[in-house]
Amino acid sequence: MLEDSQQSRTNLSELGEFGLIDLLTKNLAPKLKSTVKSIGDDAAVLDFNGYETLVTTDLLVEGVHFDLAYMPLKHLGYKAVMVNLSDVYAMNGEATQITIGIACSNRFPVEALEELYAGIELAAKIYNVDVVGGDTTSSTKGLLISVTALGKAKKEDVVYRSGAKPNDLLVVTGDLGASYMGLQILEREKEVFKVNPNSQPDLDQYTYLIERQLKPEARKDIGPLLRSLEVKPTSMIDISDGLSSEIIHICKNSKVGVNLYENKIPLDPAVIAACEEFELDSTTIALSGGEDYELLFTVAQEDFDKIKGNPNFSIIGYMTEEREGMHLITRGDTKIPLIAKGWNAMDREED
Repeated sequence: MLEDSQQSRTNLSELGEFGLIDLLTKNLAPKLKSTVKSIGDDAAVLDFNGYETLVTTDLLVEGVHFDLAYMPLKHLGYKAVMVNLSDVYAMNGEATQITIGIACSNRFPVEALEELYAGIELAAKIYNVDVVGGDTTSSTKGLLISVTALGKAKKEDVVYRSGAKPNDLLVVTGDLGASYMGLQILEREKEVFKVNPNSQPDLDQYTYLIERQLKPEARKDIGPLLRSLEVKPTSMIDISDGLSSEIIHICKNSKVGVNLYENKIPLDPAVIAACEEFELDSTTIALSGGEDYELLFTVAQEDFDKIKGNPNFSIIGYMTEEREGMHLITRGDTKIPLIAKGWNAMDREED
């Protein structure tokens, strides 16, 4: 993608660090009242008028978190923002600003970074956040992107992982497993391309799965929806590393157990079809796939009537006393221990 000889290429050295920053941020004028000072000084200045401030950072590394063989740079910029905004929404907060740090090797021309920033700019526009700063530097190996997201929430609205109680309902938004299956399809087509560069894959039937992998959407809508229903979750987390891992995080932080029902886990028909094609178990994919960026939360039993039947939510289990442990109840009504087998960024051998 970066070796197209027909594309114009401007070496980073022609602009220098500050010229590059000016170029990439020229369309990122602040729009929010809480942004007092944006890009152009030693630090951004923000004013939240007494709100709790939320801060989260994620680092995306080429070859670990993304593969530019099939990840367009514009999509990568968009996804890098979503990964961070999702963490703010998982605290029941409102995302307001982001900072962007980029390290890249000299194989990337200026035009490539402009494409990356086009995705960042689009995400910032759609999700109404200001880009207020960051850093750029060189890398001896590939591309690294670090995004820090800031947000706000009223003190009484903030939701932690540690508030779940026995008998609380376990609820998830959307559906699970699609992003992982999208990744499997892209990896398969990459291998086909290596063998036959002239192959033209027909990926129409996988559109939903591939989009969930390349261009995920953070659930900005869930916090306002819950408030309109007069429901405050007792605990919440986003699903980045797989459903089982996130449930275990809530259980450990809240000191509770859980019964998760296999037949309640929401799966899109496209996920089921792809799992059959790849001969994979769809429940395993939903539990361990990761990168769905849906929200997992618990609510008190008395809030059941407020959320039942809502198409945004699936009630997939309930919390138990800690001594009862963490279990998956299978479709065959067998109770088995729930194990975390999701994404682990440290579980990689050195090249």
